[in-house]
Amino acid sequence: MNILPIISQSTKELESIFRDLHAHPEIGFLEKRTSGIVADLLAEYGVDEIHTGIAETGVVALIHGKRQGNRRVGLRADMDALPIVEASGLEHASRNAGVMHACGHDGHTTMLLGAAKHLANTRDFDGTAVLIFQPAEEGLGGARGMIAEGLFEKFPCDEVYGMHNYPTGNPGAVGICKGPALAGAAFFDIHITGVGSHAAMPHEGRDALMVATTLAGHLNTILSRNIDALETCVLSVTQIHAGDAYNVVPEKAHLAGTIRYFKDEVYAVAADRMRKICDGFAATHDVEINLDLRNVFDVLVNDAELSDAYMEAAADIVGAQNTSTRNRPVTGSEDFADMLKIVPGAYCDVGHSGTVPLHNPGFVLGEEILPIGASIMARIVERRLPL
Repeated sequence: MNILPIISQSTKELESIFRDLHAHPEIGFLEKRTSGIVADLLAEYGVDEIHTGIAETGVVALIHGKRQGNRRVGLRADMDALPIVEASGLEHASRNAGVMHACGHDGHTTMLLGAAKHLANTRDFDGTAVLIFQPAEEGLGGARGMIAEGLFEKFPCDEVYGMHNYPTGNPGAVGICKGPALAGAAFFDIHITGVGSHAAMPHEGRDALMVATTLAGHLNTILSRNIDALETCVLSVTQIHAGDAYNVVPEKAHLAGTIRYFKDEVYAVAADRMRKICDGFAATHDVEINLDLRNVFDVLVNDAELSDAYMEAAADIVGAQNTSTRNRPVTGSEDFADMLKIVPGAYCDVGHSGTVPLHNPGFVLGEEILPIGASIMARIVERRLPL
């Protein structure tokens, strides 16, 4: 392992930053404490510019190299946590009730801070490093919020890079999937309004709960009967809510869930069929059905050439034997995709100890990843902006 010297010397500091962030998680667009810590540390490290309050809590910093050429490379980390009750048993477990860093964004933020410290101290590059600390990645539109507020107009980038930790039990293994790598995603809410009645006389009403349960099953026929079997699409109903009493047929019911896809045309078919099925069920059962279907994540597409460049930078740190450009696409989603639609770049995975999955109350990020990720981020800037 070839951890960059300044980052290696800062390992204890990075662990301290990470544990503090982990103990004080914040939900998307509310990362005020986190963004304040980020801005203070960036100032301490001597970056050239710090801009705060972008999309509520986003932070952008600029570091100029020894030669201030025109090219700019962006590095992005997300900062938000999840509404999960932590059960990790860590001494630095969440102190904020019902909120947990169960996806490693505290680690991402720490790694980008480590890269910032190295780059601000060495400046062994020609151009500018643009450090993007993004709020609200977990389905709340943080990337789109920063973009809407002029992220790349105010801070233009020629390339942009991100990374995600993965509990593979294989620390330091770095991989990437060229092309479409992470799925696009839509969330849906279906509100059904029928006519309530006494449970002993259901014929006097129109049962919203019965419609909801039947509709939930029927939506799964979209994949088996409307989507090409060789295409990838996932439709999951994840919530159903109805009723408050044993002896009342509920008037209203609510379904919710998600669609994941890798091609816009596949999503268009699924969305069209969902609308038509809802309309058909409304007519068949004489109830009112309102569908709210909204795109939340775009498909994340890694640039092939920049994916190779990213793995070459990673190889400088972890060795070529620990890198791969053959990762398979994943049906999870990531709003870094929105940035990659505007600026070419790449998004890689970095393995760490532990195998408890992401978004699990018992998830623990292996701290050995912190100097590794920080070094890879710094190295890609130095490689892409050579002196």
